Amino acid sequence: MKEIISFLNKYGYLISELVLRDIKKKYRRSILGVFWSLLNPLITMIVTAMIFSNLFRFDITNFPLYLLCGQIIVTFYNESTGFAMSSIIENGVLLKKVYIPKFVFPLSRVMSSCVNLLFTLPALFLIVIVTTHSLPPATFSFILPLFLFFLFCLGIGMLLSTVAVYFRDIFHLYGIFLSLLGYTTPVFYPESIVPEKYMFLFKMNPLYYYLSAFRQAVYEGHLPDYGLIAVCVGLSAAALVVGTYFFRKYQNNFILYI
Repeated sequence: MKEIISFLNKYGYLISELVLRDIKKKYRRSILGVFWSLLNPLITMIVTAMIFSNLFRFDITNFPLYLLCGQIIVTFYNESTGFAMSSIIENGVLLKKVYIPKFVFPLSRVMSSCVNLLFTLPALFLIVIVTTHSLPPATFSFILPLFLFFLFCLGIGMLLSTVAVYFRDIFHLYGIFLSLLGYTTPVFYPESIVPEKYMFLFKMNPLYYYLSAFRQAVYEGHLPDYGLIAVCVGLSAAALVVGTYFFRKYQNNFILYI
């Protein structure tokens, strides 16, 4: 704990500046700026809800809220891990000039994506209030699965940033992987339509567990199941351990390949 506090005291300002830089870069020359983080999920949710509610007619109560929960989780994962993957390569010039703990770069990228996610929460609460006319206290327990999801994405981000330095094809392969992952995540369709023989694909998808816990809090309005939280804790711990191990093992040679 002392090491973490010491690290934040020493590099906290740098991390905040890197996060601020990423946010400014994303909304540079944009008239609405950060409001796009609020408008994008709302517009996408409205369009998608209209299409799937009328054409496919899935039997899902409060489909807009169900859909928005899925979009928030998948978007955060795609953005945070994708940004983290390129963080070392894009900051190669800086790494060659001054000494900075390399861990700072994937961390700042995941944190900047987390800030963008926080900007979308007003849209989420707006939909909760409009569609359910209530905001039970248990809804705010969504913070726990989101925090665990942040740790999971950080671990994956460190692993991907390490691989990307040595194997640039990962950028193309990961795009394909994200497409496959999206199809096996119940964002816009209910689990009930999935045949039992294909359910193993969902059980192998980490996003499935975080999304289920998030939906239990926000969509169903009750505390996430303890068993589900336990799985999320295990996945986050495993991702952090694996990501940190490979990052620390190969980081000393990054400068030779960037």
